[in-house]
Amino acid sequence: MKPKEYHWQSKFLDQDIKLRVYGDSGKPILAFPTEKGHYYDLENFGIVGVAEDYIKTGKIQLITLDSRDDENWLNGDIEPQERAVNYDNYVRYIVHEVVPFIRELRGMKETEKMGLFGISLGGYHALNIFFRFPDIFNLVISLSGKLHLEQYIGNYMDDTVYYNSPMHYLKNLEEETYLEKFRQAQIIVCVGHGQWEEEMIEDAMELQMLLRKKHVRSWLDFWGYDVDHDWKWWCNEWEYFLDQLFPLNEE
Repeated sequence: MKPKEYHWQSKFLDQDIKLRVYGDSGKPILAFPTEKGHYYDLENFGIVGVAEDYIKTGKIQLITLDSRDDENWLNGDIEPQERAVNYDNYVRYIVHEVVPFIRELRGMKETEKMGLFGISLGGYHALNIFFRFPDIFNLVISLSGKLHLEQYIGNYMDDTVYYNSPMHYLKNLEEETYLEKFRQAQIIVCVGHGQWEEEMIEDAMELQMLLRKKHVRSWLDFWGYDVDHDWKWWCNEWEYFLDQLFPLNEE
C-alpha cells in the first residue's frame, strides 16, 4: 500500500514538515509515533500494515506525523519555558495546519470530526490534543501513554505548561460544554503490565479516576504481564481496537 507524502513550510514551526496519508476515505485518524519518532516510523514498525485492510476498505484514513519531541519537551538544551512554547507551536501546527489540510484534501465539512492515535509520548500528544480540541476530535486511542510532564521539566509551571498538561487542567475543568463533548466521544487508553510499563499504568489509572469524577466514561484496557513497552504489543493492541471500532465484516 503506497501512501501519499506531503510537505510544506510550517508557519508555526518555521521549518519544512512532512506527513504521510494512507487511504482516501473513512475516519481520518492523525497518528503520532513514539518518543522522538518520525512520520515513517508507524509504517516501518508495522502499525500501518496492521491497519491495511481497514484503510483499503474505507473504514479509516491514517495520517502519520512527525513528533518534534526533541525540539520541545525533550530538548534539554533550552529552558522549560521555551520548551513549552515550542510544544504549543507544535499543537498549533497540528490543529491549524494539518487538520485544515486533511479537511480540504477530503472535502470534509467543519462539523465532521477526526480521530487521534498515539504510542508512548505520542499517546500523550493524542490525549492532550483531544482534550483541548473536542470540537475537532471525537476519538482518541492512547497506547502506553506518558501523561506527566514532570519527568521532562521537573516542577516548572506556567500557563503554557498548564494548558498542555491534561493531569492539571482536567482537574479544574468544570465547563459542561467541554465535558459533554468528552462524554460523546470514544476515549481508549491501553497499557500492558510488562516491562517498562509501570509508569504508564499509574498514569492511566490516574486519568481514568479523574475522568470518572467528571462523569466522563473511558475505556481503560490493561493487557497481560507479558505485554511490554514494545512495538510488537502496540501492533496487537492497535489491531484489537480497530476491530472493535471498525469491524471489517460489517456492511
